[in-house]
Amino acid sequence: MTDGQERAWTDLAPRYVLEAPRDDAATSVRPGAAIDPREVWGRDAPLIVEIGSGQGHAIIHAAASRPEADFLAIEVFTAGLARTMLGAERAAVENLRLVEANAPEVLEHLLPPASVDELWVFFPDPWHKNKHTKRRLVTPEFATTAAGALRDGGTLRLATDWEQYARQMREVLDAAPEFERAFQGDWAERFDGRVLTAFERKGARAGRAIRDLSYVRQHR
Repeated sequence: MTDGQERAWTDLAPRYVLEAPRDDAATSVRPGAAIDPREVWGRDAPLIVEIGSGQGHAIIHAAASRPEADFLAIEVFTAGLARTMLGAERAAVENLRLVEANAPEVLEHLLPPASVDELWVFFPDPWHKNKHTKRRLVTPEFATTAAGALRDGGTLRLATDWEQYARQMREVLDAAPEFERAFQGDWAERFDGRVLTAFERKGARAGRAIRDLSYVRQHR
């Protein structure tokens, strides 16, 4: 990491980063490690969680634009989290927290059941080689885990610039009994709460269509 990113971990992590009790792996979350969002953020507010927040561009913009909501960025790359902290400091964002951990374990063990109002999965790694597609995040197992974290009526938003992965996401979530579509036709409209990032522009410049999906958590 750069000197600035090292400073972020030294000076800003106590302010922004949630310490997740670990299981065996470095980015695991120990079962039974649930937080109380009201204690973490100091209030009772809608909770929006982004999986794979990268350098934080989308979630920092969203947190600055929606001060009435609380935000949690989940990421496993240390440098990306450092850049997110630096960006949050520059934007004077106070309603954002970060966690360095595997996303499914955060949803299953760190967040209380039915505590999330919106869950975002924007441009996850497509693992586009055939031998690697089994590593993709969005699977039937993930759908079940996401449904457990979302409150009734909560929203799961997804976006990707890989057509085959978009179709896989849609197939998985259409088949998940806990979810129903929140869009008409083949694809959802672009989520206007997602800031246009350099990553999304790159995909568009390469000629890849940006596919959005949106699903609502059915009532239990």
